Amino acid sequence: MIEALSTVLSRVRERAGPFRHLVSLFRLAWTASPSLATASMVLRLLRAILPVLGLFVGKLIIDGVVAQSRLPSLGDNPFVWFQSGRLDGLLVLLGLEFGLAIASTALGRASGLADSLLSERYSNLASVRLMDHAATLDLEQLESSAEQDRLDRARRQVTGRTALLSQLFAQAQDVLTVLSLAAGLVAYAPWLIALLCLALIPGFLGEKHFNAQSYRLDYFRTPERRQLDYLRYLGSSTETAKEIKLFGLSGFLAERFGRFADAMYAENSGLAVRRAAWGVLFAGLGSLAYYLAYFVIVWRTVSGHFSLGDLTFLAGSFLRLRGLLEGLLLGFSQIAGQVLYLADLFSFFELRPGIVSAPAALPVPRPLRTGFRFEDVGYRYAGSETWAVRHLDLTLASGEVLALVGQNGAGKTTIVKLLARLYDPTEGRILLDGVDLRDYDLAELRARIGVIFQDFVRFHFTAGENIGVGRIDALDDRDRIEAAASRSLADQLVGRLPMRYDQPLGRRFNNGVDLSGGEWQKIAIARAYMREADVLILDEPTAALDARAEYEVFERFRDLSHGRTAVLISHRFSTVRMADRIVVLGGGRVIESGSHAALVAAGGAYAELFDLQASGYR
Repeated sequence: MIEALSTVLSRVRERAGPFRHLVSLFRLAWTASPSLATASMVLRLLRAILPVLGLFVGKLIIDGVVAQSRLPSLGDNPFVWFQSGRLDGLLVLLGLEFGLAIASTALGRASGLADSLLSERYSNLASVRLMDHAATLDLEQLESSAEQDRLDRARRQVTGRTALLSQLFAQAQDVLTVLSLAAGLVAYAPWLIALLCLALIPGFLGEKHFNAQSYRLDYFRTPERRQLDYLRYLGSSTETAKEIKLFGLSGFLAERFGRFADAMYAENSGLAVRRAAWGVLFAGLGSLAYYLAYFVIVWRTVSGHFSLGDLTFLAGSFLRLRGLLEGLLLGFSQIAGQVLYLADLFSFFELRPGIVSAPAALPVPRPLRTGFRFEDVGYRYAGSETWAVRHLDLTLASGEVLALVGQNGAGKTTIVKLLARLYDPTEGRILLDGVDLRDYDLAELRARIGVIFQDFVRFHFTAGENIGVGRIDALDDRDRIEAAASRSLADQLVGRLPMRYDQPLGRRFNNGVDLSGGEWQKIAIARAYMREADVLILDEPTAALDARAEYEVFERFRDLSHGRTAVLISHRFSTVRMADRIVVLGGGRVIESGSHAALVAAGGAYAELFDLQASGYR
């Protein structure tokens, strides 16, 4: 018995759990605009009592008309009726009913406006919160396909659930209206309310069931939905248009999109048909209860128990109450369904990063004294059986220019991400000036490191902003932006743009100018120089540059990296030979280390790779 009760309570807690997010929703909406939230609630409170007042005034008008009809007629001249004073009470009631109608319309418009503005403010704030929170998460979390699904669901709820705010306020308003109407009906026939509730409960349970089914279907279809979004992007993006045309991929993409879309449509349509069929049955039960009650009210009026005004009031109240109760029950089931989706957003906000600053984080030394040291470092990506790096021992001395070479998958980029603490080692540790990297302030550490990855972002901002985001607190410092552009040789291409540093880049927005791959790369390198960091890391920085541009960039890099710590990753040996030391990686560990001349003379892996590349130029 106790075990069964415990199971029931556990299920109740499980089902009620998502409703706690309604508090989070309201708290976020209140934060977005306390004045609009207050205005919406007050306006709806006023609207809630108008229906019962209107029905009661209508009852008084009908009873007044019936009473006048029983008195001797004063003829057809309206002025005689007005002068007699017999219409004074009716005129007051008609004026009051007109005023209630105007007030209802005005309050409806005002509350709709408040809800609309509040929803927009909420959506904007939730979007900012989503971006801010996503930025705090670990790179490994964001790279996980499961977490990408989670982020995609959260992103959809930022704008997809704004109507829920209005629905919640509307539900609260309807509850107050139901209570006021029920109070009037209880005085006449309390059993009618019980009958109506019993008739509407099956519909509520049915809607609740189908809402849960709909959410479950949508939840497990997230990977397929992301596939649809990706295929839609591939088939209609300027970035992919060239290869789509050259390889004739439009038919292939359309066929794959259709296959995913048809499968989702089949499941969605099946659920919709079942929902509609049961909905008709449940609506019929509600109608049966209403007309049974309506017959009783009519019969009691005919038998003399109710007046015509009572009949009008009761019929109108019961009809209105039926609609409100039906709407409340269905609305509650819809809210219960939406709450499941709302959990996608607020449970994402509850996700916490693993890579954070220590409680008593140390400041990063300035300047760096001894540099970095990897001690038996290993890192394995989540869900992977193989190690990206393992038993790695590596030093990067302060002021040294270090080049990392090796075949694809040797662990070069992983080392860079570990150095910038985008990842933490799975085993071993990384020291900076003899202190574990995890003991330093995370934000300060990353601020002291400038990294440009091969897959750098092409921001569709202005040229100046593309460079300035390398040091966001100096985004408006034009002198610093121009100096960074000069260091990367990007100033020459910016000088050719019609609007120079104010020129929007990319084709996504109006007046945008697209750049070649090499030109984008110079902008990205300028972004790294913008930081004026102690540690400068270039991961395949010249992959899209021609030979002359590559030579110029690295001549400049060698000059600018003097006195700084630098890491250079490149497959081009003409580039890496300018480094103080070259480290050759294989299987996630160091297999050779030394200068270009020493490694060539040793005749090992580096010499073999160098000869293979050099033979291509003979």
